[in-house]
Amino acid sequence: MPNFCAAPNCTRKSTQSDLAFFRFPRDPERCRIWVENCRRADLEAKTADQLNKHYRLCAKHFDPAMVCKTSPYRTVLKDTAIPTIFDLTSHLKNPHTRHRKRIKELTEDDIRRMKERRLAAEQRSSKKEEESPNINNAEPQLSAEEKEYRDYLRSSFEILLLLGKQGIPLTVDKVSETEFKPNNFQALLDYSMNAGDAALRKRFSTMAVNTEYLSSTQLNQLLDVCENTVREEMLMENLIREELLDFLPFGDGDECGLVEQLEAQLTERWGLSMEDCRGQAHKACGTSTIKMKAVAVLLMEKYKFALHVPCSHMALNIHLANNLPFPNVQVVMETLRRITKFFEMPSTQAELEKAIGTHHQKNEDKATALKEACGCRWTEQHNVFDVLLDVLPPLLLCMDNVRDNDDGLFTSATVASAYSIAEILADFEFIVTVVILKNVLTFTRAFGRNLQGETLDVFSAANSLTAVLHSLNEVNDNIDVYHEFWYEEAISLASLMEIPVSIPRLFLRKQRSIDAGEIQAELYFKEYVTIPVIRGIMQEVEDMFSDTHLKALKCLSLVPAVMGHMKFNTTEENYADIYRNDLPNPDTLPAELHCWRIKWKHRGKEVRLPTTIHETLQLPDVKFFPNVNSFLKVLSTLPVLKLESGSDDTATKRLQAYLDNTPVKNWHKSLAMLHVNSHVKHDLDVMVDKYCRLYPEDEGEGEEPAEEEPVEEDAAAAN
Repeated sequence: MPNFCAAPNCTRKSTQSDLAFFRFPRDPERCRIWVENCRRADLEAKTADQLNKHYRLCAKHFDPAMVCKTSPYRTVLKDTAIPTIFDLTSHLKNPHTRHRKRIKELTEDDIRRMKERRLAAEQRSSKKEEESPNINNAEPQLSAEEKEYRDYLRSSFEILLLLGKQGIPLTVDKVSETEFKPNNFQALLDYSMNAGDAALRKRFSTMAVNTEYLSSTQLNQLLDVCENTVREEMLMENLIREELLDFLPFGDGDECGLVEQLEAQLTERWGLSMEDCRGQAHKACGTSTIKMKAVAVLLMEKYKFALHVPCSHMALNIHLANNLPFPNVQVVMETLRRITKFFEMPSTQAELEKAIGTHHQKNEDKATALKEACGCRWTEQHNVFDVLLDVLPPLLLCMDNVRDNDDGLFTSATVASAYSIAEILADFEFIVTVVILKNVLTFTRAFGRNLQGETLDVFSAANSLTAVLHSLNEVNDNIDVYHEFWYEEAISLASLMEIPVSIPRLFLRKQRSIDAGEIQAELYFKEYVTIPVIRGIMQEVEDMFSDTHLKALKCLSLVPAVMGHMKFNTTEENYADIYRNDLPNPDTLPAELHCWRIKWKHRGKEVRLPTTIHETLQLPDVKFFPNVNSFLKVLSTLPVLKLESGSDDTATKRLQAYLDNTPVKNWHKSLAMLHVNSHVKHDLDVMVDKYCRLYPEDEGEGEEPAEEEPVEEDAAAAN
């Protein structure tokens, strides 16, 4: 989203200029002086926090001596900087032009007060200079040794960034513990020295052969500075996109401890405010799901606007099934993940297609359609359970063929994996559970697909939830009838696959231990599968789509294309109160919304209605609707909405690629961060300055710390 200059008669914006844009200061006194110098009467009633959040001035309005360029990518103001350069007369040349930035006419009292404040500021400045006359403002000159040290650090950081960007692991495999084999970082140091890097050669050329150039302490310090610098660059950018900021340990501790750790990371280390959090989504599986749900509930209790919503990267039906805490459902979901991994190899995928052709040899159209359905990550789609039921017989045949391994095409590990998957597929409880999940989640499939579709589809989904819940309630009220049909479907499929109807052995053993009477299979699966699943799904949907969440999604009618679809008969005012505190002028919202509708309703015939939030925010005149602008920005951060920046390359996908392509033993937290965020601009000089400040050269190395734990796949990534 571009930044616009708040100065009168200034039309600069960040997307059309290389100038830096600066927020109004949070300090009320300095902020008041900025407003007075701007001569914007409409800004005087706003608080310093509102001005800091929503308004900026470009660098053209400051004396060049007040602007400091700390790096090629970062420009900052001095702490005492005051804007003094303004064009307050050019609008007089065209008096008929409509000016939205009204210039305040100064009275004699205003001029007198401004002069008094300016004189007082000059006196304070001169007094400070008298108190510290010996301060030399010039930067200290570096000695030759210091320059060499900084050059060495630059080269080291450059190599670490290369390791991260290319996904090169830090460690290397050793034949034995006694063997000396330099890690990849040291190998690249050697390569750079041989290529002519004088700074590295001077520092390490005198070291003995087969010794490490850097201790693990020094290497961890370099990695930590490198990682933190990249993270700071991301936090400073004013862009709406998904970013991976850090990893948090997840395995140990209770939910309260994890919440405290997450809050501390966000607020103390990153300088963010949890009060500004407008959504949270957790992509978890297995037992981690229950823990993350508890974390989400605790966060919502403390921050009511941190809505717990589905993740835009996971199909809603898969998300709902993952959240069910029943062992039989978790077995199905874990089996789906194993199937996904199993068919990543071309040989196993070819075997599946062969099995599909064999099973449906009398129906080529069915075989072709099923091969296409199973071709591309079908286990992550909204209709995953429908496809699973269709492919189940040939899938079991495929696993049996791999187990036989008559041609010797598969490794022993692949054969063992096929054996364990086949045992699960041939279990009657597995078949019943899949049938129940497929039929129950049919009612949420279209809703979930719309929820992750275009903006108009999401708006339609928000208005269709009542119908979804009504359908689920109807199933629950007539559970006997529905279960009878679903159970017959499971019986037919089991008969086709030659799988006997049976009650789980563990349940029968428990029944015998308490001398309970026998139970019929149909009754068992009704009581222990159908009823828990339908009620669990209903509860998950109700919890996930609260009234506040639905109100937020219904405000997508602010997008002009949605507004046009509704014939411009929208009622955002009824839902806008949820984000009232995020708006710069909440009292003028009704009037502004009316003008927003009129603008698009009476547009020219050649004007196309923007269809997404991102497209709407790029409009040059959206700045004249500050409340709408702020509202759309807040909505765009909800994790349930997919990013609309035109790029499908998200931090989640880059992280998953790193985890898939890097052996588990080589996972490294800092290198993973650098790899996922290799697109972020970085300044080596900033890294060098930070390292020199944190770890002076004459400081002792200290004790060797324990080796860093590898990245856990279910580590929490903040967005």
